[in-house]
Amino acid sequence: MQHFKTPTFIIHLAGWLLFLSFPILFINHEQVDQNNLMLLASPYYWLFCLTYIIIFYFNALVLVPRLMFKKRYLFYILSVLLLFSFVYYAQPYDKLLGHNRNMIGVFGRPGEVPPSGFNKPPQMVDDTSAKPVLQMPFGPLPHEGLRMQDPNFGRNNPFLDFRRPIKIDIISLFLFFMIMGLSIATCTVQRWQNAESKVIKAEADKAIAELSFLKAQINPHFLFNTLNNIYTLSVINSEHTSESIMKLSNIMRYVTDDVVQDFVPLNDEINCIKDYIELQRLRLGSNSEINFHIVGSADGKQIGPLIFMTFIENAFKYGVSKIEKPVINIHLEIEDRKINFTCENKIYNNTTKLERAGIGIANTQRRLNHLYPDQFKLNIKQYNSSFLVELCLNC
Repeated sequence: MQHFKTPTFIIHLAGWLLFLSFPILFINHEQVDQNNLMLLASPYYWLFCLTYIIIFYFNALVLVPRLMFKKRYLFYILSVLLLFSFVYYAQPYDKLLGHNRNMIGVFGRPGEVPPSGFNKPPQMVDDTSAKPVLQMPFGPLPHEGLRMQDPNFGRNNPFLDFRRPIKIDIISLFLFFMIMGLSIATCTVQRWQNAESKVIKAEADKAIAELSFLKAQINPHFLFNTLNNIYTLSVINSEHTSESIMKLSNIMRYVTDDVVQDFVPLNDEINCIKDYIELQRLRLGSNSEINFHIVGSADGKQIGPLIFMTFIENAFKYGVSKIEKPVINIHLEIEDRKINFTCENKIYNNTTKLERAGIGIANTQRRLNHLYPDQFKLNIKQYNSSFLVELCLNC
């Protein structure tokens, strides 16, 4: 049997408590001054309730999943007809109503003595004396002949008493169709919710896997470029080589240990950017102008790791020339619920692209779509001989 979650269990429990109160309300409306405790103690009351409870869960847990959802419609229709026939002949509501009438008496409350003469059998009237017998061309019908011999013949036999109408328990049949409809609706909604949750989980798993893959691509790309910078310093025997290795160590610790989560403190991201810029300054020397300005406080702010690093890397990758003095401007403005980042560098046509093509801006945009859906604005433009990146994040 399927296990229900807590909210679903509460909904089912409340629904069945409401259903259990229906017979009390209906019978109280029809039979005044009855004792509700007497009705609750009646076995017919619990037989009535259990009948529809069993039908509901049998249809919801067995028939619909195994027959209807598997497109075995013929077997499902036959099963429903069998349940319908059972309710049609069992008449649970009429039996409950009749039993309750017998318990409270026809003329009053339980325990009252019926009026005198109530136990007398009714006087039977001979049908032959009450009205003339219809003469048939070939004589009376067989059952009419027997009735002429025995006036009481057929009165207690529903198959021979043609004047007795067939009684149908309308309320029981109505409840049957209502319970079947509710059980089908419940199964359909639950199946739709399960399918939707599986789709959402699959999309979330895909997004997480894709984000992890992109992050794994970014980290080696960033570290390889930094190692190339230190290699250049070691070749020229720079006195800043050891300092560069220490800064690289800080960056590697941040990249490998601190950016496991999707969001990191903004202060840690800024420290990583400062170390990277210092490494670039050591490599370029005094023949460069690198401006990094921060406006506002980063305390308590979080950001996706290495979001800004792609644009900063590109600025040092394509905005440096051996002929002209490179100028790179990086500005970070921190507001209460917004972070504005700009990075501007000059483009040199004679820049040689020694490094292999990295993941670039396209993958950074994909990371932004994962981390900040509809919460960022990225504007990348090229004017004259400059390249400008403007990024606004809502945090």
